[in-house]
Amino acid sequence: MEVLISALQTNVLSLILGVIIVGLLWMNRGKQSSFQRLPPGPPPAPLVGNLFQVDTKEPYKYYLGLSQKYGSVCTIWLASKPCVIVSGYQTIRDAFITQGEAFSGRALYPLLVRSTGGYGVMVSSGQRWKDLRQFSLTTLKNFGMGKRSIEERVQEEARSLVRAFQEYDGAPFNPKDLLCNSVANVISSIVFGHRFEYNDPDFLLLYNTINAYFNMLNSSFGMLYNISPRLMGLFPGSHKELFSQLDKSHAYVKKQAEIRLRNLDANSIPQDYIEAFMIKMIQERDSPKTEFTYDNLLGSVWNLFSAGTETTSSTLRQILLLMAKHPDVQECVQREIDEVIGQDRSPCLEDRSKMPYTDAVIHETQRTADLAPTSVPHKVMTDTEFKGFHIPKGTMVLPLLSSVLIDPKLWKNPDSFDPQNFLDEEGKFKRNVGFLAFGLGKRVCLGEGLARAELFLFFTSLLQRFTFVGTVPPDEIDTTPSCCSFGRQPCTYDCYAKPRQ
Repeated sequence: MEVLISALQTNVLSLILGVIIVGLLWMNRGKQSSFQRLPPGPPPAPLVGNLFQVDTKEPYKYYLGLSQKYGSVCTIWLASKPCVIVSGYQTIRDAFITQGEAFSGRALYPLLVRSTGGYGVMVSSGQRWKDLRQFSLTTLKNFGMGKRSIEERVQEEARSLVRAFQEYDGAPFNPKDLLCNSVANVISSIVFGHRFEYNDPDFLLLYNTINAYFNMLNSSFGMLYNISPRLMGLFPGSHKELFSQLDKSHAYVKKQAEIRLRNLDANSIPQDYIEAFMIKMIQERDSPKTEFTYDNLLGSVWNLFSAGTETTSSTLRQILLLMAKHPDVQECVQREIDEVIGQDRSPCLEDRSKMPYTDAVIHETQRTADLAPTSVPHKVMTDTEFKGFHIPKGTMVLPLLSSVLIDPKLWKNPDSFDPQNFLDEEGKFKRNVGFLAFGLGKRVCLGEGLARAELFLFFTSLLQRFTFVGTVPPDEIDTTPSCCSFGRQPCTYDCYAKPRQ
């Protein structure tokens, strides 16, 4: 039966792809000839471009191969649209720092557009993006991002996470859902002003929507939807269920905003992100060019939840797996925890500067996990001259962050997990310009400060109380993240969280 279902799914996908190709025959004839002086790349096939050459499971490896063959700036064709791949530290820096304004746009793939309506801080470009990003950064700073108030919220959630792990009482379990719940709850405390119980229906609505979104983004259906959303809209599939969940989540956020608006004083101090946004809406309600609308509120809240939950929780999943794989590394981290923090208090952010080895382990996990090999796609805002090539306005640009994270010129041991990559000869933490896990330039991750705080406080809180052991011997544990069309994800695993004596 499973073989029959698998064959049926393959046939359906083949049929959909065939319909898409036929549609492209009519919609995209002759467009490639309008692009001149693009960077070099593999010859595109008529209509489909290089789509059939890209490994949909590990596309970033295909891009790495192209950069080795054609150079640090090259072009592939996604159907009738060119996409410029930028690789290597210096070239990425030249694009996103030196010519940062030109490369600051956001390329909108259809699933991202459908999830936000094209609104919100992460998906917007130009003045809208500038206004929303500045507002979000200021709001998070005022809430104390990386300071006491946010720190206390993460500490509270870390204590809840420890209690949840203790309930397994030595039995093996998969930590994925608990880690995702905890990270999502930190975002909830920022957006709504409070945390949820993990079984709260409203929390489950938001959490399940995030899971469904990333499952779709990383699936074959998601890939086909991004190629041709109109044609995919004609077919049944899990994307229809996702869109229904997205609509319900947006409706919940809008309802929360309307509740706050009823008695909101524009001169009051906001207690959460939604209140801060609503106050800005009141202040600018007479401005015809204001970007502070319900659409941008819903889009920005979704951006905070989706981007803020997935990568941080995935990094925590990966780091616990690595501890089970490398018990010697885990022991060194615990020794540092015992020396600096002890067992009588919760970890705090001030401890991080005194714990170079722990900090190095977190950074090395992010480097080797490489969860977003190409980041979220950019686009150029104007016709742009770059490295002797001409990139037309609106062209998608993919920064190949993987090319930097594994560059042997930048790392002592680029191909293996080794905390020494972030330590000097004296054992002190050493920064590296090649650490681009959060991106680079004007569109560097908005929540970088929050993510760093969460990773340190969750990780140290867990290793303060538990030793993590795999269900198989360390040498049999595979820590290689699985690849998908959008990025990389930690593999699924069970582990033991053994209480420390």
